[in-house]
Parts: sequence; C-alpha cells; structure tokens
Amino acid sequence: MTLTTPTTAPRLTSRTPAPTRRRRRGRNTAWVLFFLAPSAIPLLLFTATPMGASLWVSLHKWNLLSPMEFIGLDNYTKLLTDPTTRSIFGHTLGYIAGYLPLVYVGGLALALALNQAFKGRSFFRAAYFLPVVTSWVVVALVWQWLLNPTNGLVNTVLGAVGLPQPGWWTDPQWAMPSIILASAWKDLGFVMVILLAGLQAIPGELLEAARVDGASAWQRFRHITLPLLSPSTFFVVVISLINGFQVFDQVYVMTGGGPAGASQVVVGQIYDLTFRYGRAGEASALSWLLFIVILGVTALQIRGQRKWVTHA
Repeated sequence: MTLTTPTTAPRLTSRTPAPTRRRRRGRNTAWVLFFLAPSAIPLLLFTATPMGASLWVSLHKWNLLSPMEFIGLDNYTKLLTDPTTRSIFGHTLGYIAGYLPLVYVGGLALALALNQAFKGRSFFRAAYFLPVVTSWVVVALVWQWLLNPTNGLVNTVLGAVGLPQPGWWTDPQWAMPSIILASAWKDLGFVMVILLAGLQAIPGELLEAARVDGASAWQRFRHITLPLLSPSTFFVVVISLINGFQVFDQVYVMTGGGPAGASQVVVGQIYDLTFRYGRAGEASALSWLLFIVILGVTALQIRGQRKWVTHA
C-alpha cells in the first residue's frame, strides 16, 4: 500500500496589487487637496506669493516706478550698518518692554475679578472686550484727544490734583509711553478673555482642597492658579510679542513716528521707505529682517515653554 503525501493547498493572500494601492492613495490625496483647496489657494495667492515676491524685490533697487535693478544683498548690508535700523528696532523693543507687562498684568487682574460671581458680570465682560473689536484708527484718535497736552482730559485731571502735565505724544520722551497706554487699553480685553478661559479650566476641587488644608489666597494663586494658567499665559505672551513687533496703526495715527523719530518703529519705517522715499527694495529687506527676528523669538519661546508651562 502506497502512502501519498497530501499536497499543501496554496495560501490565499490579501495583499492588494501595487497598481490598486497607488490608485487608492491617489484618490485619497485628491480628496485631501479638494478639501484643503478653499484655504490653501488663498494662502498660496495672498501670503506665500507676496512673501516670495518681497524676497525677490529685496534683492533689487526699485522706486516702484522705474525698472528694478538687481543689487544682490546690498540692501541687507546697508540696513545692518545703518544706525537708523538699530534705532527703530530699539524703539520697537522699548514698546514691547512697556506694553507686554502692562497688558498681561492688567488682563490677569480683570480675568481674576470677572471670574468671581457678582451681579452684572456679563455686562462688564462685554464692556472690557469692546475695545478689542473697535477700529485702531478710532482708538488712536480717542487717545490722541485724551492725551492732548493742551486740553486733553488726562492733563486736565492731572492739573486739577497738582501733578505735572506731560507733553505726551508731542514730547519725544512721552511719545512711546502714550502709544503703550493706548495699545494696552485696547488689548486688555483680548488678554482677559484668554486668561479667563484658562481660569475656568482649573479644577475647582484643587483650589478647594488647598483651602481646606489651610493655604491662603496668595498661596493658592501662586502654587495652583499661576502654574495651571501657564498654557494660557504662553499663548498670550507669544501672540502679544508677535503683535508688538508689528505695531504700526497706533503709531501712524498718534505720532506718525515722531516727534523727531522718537516713536518710529520697524513697520513704520517699512511704510516710509516704500511710500515716502521710494526705496521699496530696502523696505522689503527690512521686512525680511523683521520676519527673521520674529521667527527667532517665537522659536525660542516654543523651546523654552518646556521649562515653565504646566499642563494639567
């Protein structure tokens, strides 16, 4: 009797042929591009393309009328060796140094106050947020009137109580503080809303447990509220710094960069180089220098957040 070894049945594989996988991947990519198109196309046309064009213009000498003349990196070299460039960056950093602490501390104080339960809380939240949605031109004009050295409301009150009356936006020493006051007042509502959302996300059980354990209000604020509020603080600081480097509207309306250039900032200089002096190449180069500075500062913040941002 002969024994025969049964033959092994061929295995059935579920592997999809390569052409089919490529077709599926192509269809998926097409659908992704289809849904991204409404955002990607405007981003490409109105952000990426102008950025590329400004980089090209920065390599040329151009007055917006005559043909462009290629000069390579001469615009960058000229700006980096020009004392005016250091001056306007110094003014911008001075603005940030005064604006950021003021707007954060003020916004945090408002957020803490409006996080309490009291009658009319919704009204005050809306009232403090109203300047955020108000046009910068309107805000700047109002503050220009309030800080008018001759008949402004602020100097009238200061004079009534026997305090000195500064020249505000007409005085080189007070021009930048005038802009800082107006800017902080307008942006307090934005910072307040972000920090208020962060405060409401803190578990009440933690604060109550700390209170039962005998922690004072300051200890609860320092050891619980502030650490758990750090993600919101990080967001506020990043956005405020970026906005601070790009400050322009209030400077243009209130002082025009004066008096005697005391309040001229980087974006104001870009505007003047382009439309007042016809040096579009230098203006484009300056805008790229500003972009590099903002990118570097933001990257440092993102890298440093690991040391102080606490996630619940």
